[in-house]
Amino acid sequence: MNLKLTLLLLSGLAFGCQSKQDNTAQSGDSTATTATATTETSTGNVQLLQNLPEAYNTPDGLALAPDSSVILSVCNFGNPSFPAALLRLEGDSLRFFFAPPALEETRHAGPMDLAYGPDGHLYYADNQYFYNRNYKSRLMRIRMQGGKPTKAEPVVTGLRLPNAIVWEGNTLYITDSQWDTPDRPRDSAILRFSLAEMSTGTPVKMTSGPADPHVFTTFTTGENESGIDNGCDGLDFDSKGNLYTGGFGDGILFKMTLKPDGSMANKTQIAKLACVDGLIVDRATDRLYVCDSKSNAIRIVTTEGAVSTLAENGDTDGANGLLDQPAEVLLRGRRLFISNYDLPEGKFKNQRFDAPHTMSYVDLK
Repeated sequence: MNLKLTLLLLSGLAFGCQSKQDNTAQSGDSTATTATATTETSTGNVQLLQNLPEAYNTPDGLALAPDSSVILSVCNFGNPSFPAALLRLEGDSLRFFFAPPALEETRHAGPMDLAYGPDGHLYYADNQYFYNRNYKSRLMRIRMQGGKPTKAEPVVTGLRLPNAIVWEGNTLYITDSQWDTPDRPRDSAILRFSLAEMSTGTPVKMTSGPADPHVFTTFTTGENESGIDNGCDGLDFDSKGNLYTGGFGDGILFKMTLKPDGSMANKTQIAKLACVDGLIVDRATDRLYVCDSKSNAIRIVTTEGAVSTLAENGDTDGANGLLDQPAEVLLRGRRLFISNYDLPEGKFKNQRFDAPHTMSYVDLK
């Protein structure tokens, strides 16, 4: 997830504007101007999954539901005159699934990554940082009944820029990607919360800074050519229980081993990319699929840090399924789903936020 251009785009739009929520996300009704692609050269067999209408203009998080359907979060940071939404992939169509409740103080919701918990409910990171930086972000739980969403409730409050989430047993791990405090301007953190403490009926209240007991580990973003401070972003475990994350700004990919009690045993830099956004580990092979958003690329990284390229292309508008700043990946069988976030800044290959708004996929060998 990127910061500077997002803030510029948001500052130029009227907040709080509401529109009637569509009940389908079929292609063909986008109203934004489509820019001409500047470079079409690509590697990898990337295919178009969906064109999304302007009402769903900034796709981000992906989750695999218990019934193997795919849930997509749409934060709409690119054009927040439309309310955020969660969509569900049904066959070849994305359809409306749930309307995340807006925070009263900002009149917006900001759903990012999401994951089903061991209790069967759906959890998502509600990123309020682009509307209010004063620790208004939340971890939300959507109560599910018979496979359908009922209501959403906060289970953790006081977050800054929550981003990726993953469950390991009854523990939820979440990245807080931008602390942005005067004494730690380039710091970010992985936090962890138990299912039990999120089930008391009262939200867990975070205290700012590294002293909070929920801080698992912290990171300091290194200097980078785009001048981006955003830190730890994507998050996933391999089959052996090792945890992986990487810096959005500096592209450093970390491998963390855990002690039996879940605390940190070791943290090692295993690779350096241009950028690490969303990632997922194929637990059958323990290969990581990583969104290198700055480069319009999906990288494959082994647990030892060997890097190869699954797909990459130049600056495009995303037409025909080409990568348009990929932000998140999800594996279902041998199909890799990709959401194209399309909000660039700095020295990104992607140079503009434009229609079409898309999801792509790659069928892996």
